[in-house]
Amino acid sequence: MRRRVGRRSRGFTIIEVMVALIVISVGLLGVAKMQALALASTSTSRLRSLAAIQAASLASAMGANRAYWASATLTQPIVVAATTVTTSDANLTSALAVVKAAGTDYCVPGSGAPCAPVTVAAADLQSWATDVNTTLPNSSARITCPPAGIPLTCTILITWAENAVAVNKQAANVTSTTADYRVPTYTLYVQP
Repeated sequence: MRRRVGRRSRGFTIIEVMVALIVISVGLLGVAKMQALALASTSTSRLRSLAAIQAASLASAMGANRAYWASATLTQPIVVAATTVTTSDANLTSALAVVKAAGTDYCVPGSGAPCAPVTVAAADLQSWATDVNTTLPNSSARITCPPAGIPLTCTILITWAENAVAVNKQAANVTSTTADYRVPTYTLYVQP
């Protein structure tokens, strides 16, 4: 009687092995998807950290040059698109033209130093615009300093393009149809 049981169970172990391989394969595919999502999330968080660092950098420059920023009369926001800085302040616009024409760090000894506060602000903005354009893809920024507030409070708003990664089909549909999801913003409020 033992012989019959042995003959019937021989093929059964092969089926068990095949089912186990299928289960393991599905599990490994899930792990690979989680790994890809983790790498994409790392890239997203890196860009967001860089945006925070860039905003803090400009905030530090604004605090160091309080002579300009506390007295600036900006009726419109300063707009940074790529490496172009646009402002409503005529003095800052002319200082930006001088700094941009120089092509180097303007307010250092041997270049244009000593600089007036408006020229320091122009040099800081031009340098910052170049840095933001280098570190963040398709970036733009707006610096708003409403003159009515005491103490003066400025807002630094940075936007950039980001590759969105979807976990499932529903998220893929959202990311493909919603442009705002792929263009995050970082806002920093500053008292220069």
